Amino acid sequence: MQILRAESLRARNTLHLESHAKALVEVSSGAQLSAALDWARAEGLPVLPLGSGSNVVLAGDIDALVVCQRGSAIDVLSEQGDSVMLRVAAGHDWHALVEQSLARGYYGLENLALIPGTVGAAPIQNIGAYGVELERFVAAVHAVETASGRALTLSAGDCGFAYRDSVFKRELRDKLVITAVDLRLSRRPAPELAYPALRSELERAGIRDPGPEDVFRAVVAVRSRRLPDPAREPNVGSFFKNPVVAAAVAAALQEQYPDMPLYPQADGGAKVPAAWLIERAGWKGRRRGGVGVHPGHALVLVNYGSDAGADILALAEEIRAAVASRFTIALEPEPRIYGDQA
Repeated sequence: MQILRAESLRARNTLHLESHAKALVEVSSGAQLSAALDWARAEGLPVLPLGSGSNVVLAGDIDALVVCQRGSAIDVLSEQGDSVMLRVAAGHDWHALVEQSLARGYYGLENLALIPGTVGAAPIQNIGAYGVELERFVAAVHAVETASGRALTLSAGDCGFAYRDSVFKRELRDKLVITAVDLRLSRRPAPELAYPALRSELERAGIRDPGPEDVFRAVVAVRSRRLPDPAREPNVGSFFKNPVVAAAVAAALQEQYPDMPLYPQADGGAKVPAAWLIERAGWKGRRRGGVGVHPGHALVLVNYGSDAGADILALAEEIRAAVASRFTIALEPEPRIYGDQA
């Protein structure tokens, strides 16, 4: 285990923003993680776990020990009837897990294909796409407390999952290093086809009775067309959550904007696509210096050549102000924000 000092994080975040960690370590075992946390406590440094950096904005330098996990094991804990329980190490690439699960005949994750990031980061955001959220499959999350080094296990109920949210973004933010996730999958295919764009893609391909592999390929095709590749156009995917408004607010908005898409929620409210709001506010395709809004998808903010996370945050704030002024709706950023300029 090697502790690196003043390490650049540009290649470790998908916005390709310049930032330096006071210290950084890569660990591939529980013993190495324990030693790294002991070192951080001795140095008086906080600890920041970092996966692939696909859901963070680094605004300035990070005065912490950045911990990058490299463990990628997949263990089958149990198989009972159609149910399969996997324990997946936090450092495993998420999309690779989806591919490998399908190859083994373990189904459920196919709608979550091509989401960038690691398995350890997935519960933090409660990742979701095309009608499916991760919480549906999580049985437990294993972690280590940074302050004490104590190992603990959180049940799915303990994780406080919500739309693009969890206890790891709230009460336990930056207090734990997630080391593994237990996922309950199925050997029985049950494709989730509720999302309109997914159904359209399958219909276009002439597939009337899709299996999990068909859904996987359709999701990859749709995401590849709609979302820019961070390797070519640095971004963190959807920058804002889709806001949920009360029923009375939704009715008033629908009357004023008859073409506004609204998605009813169980509590009587409605979810409004943030991309529609941003586009109608006039921000799709606009640039501010070295950053801008992608011309093909209004939810994606792109770093076209800036070194500063502050530039991305300033652009996001302009967009939030424009949407609030026009629609009286507050947009909330999805990525977590770190750094001495945050």
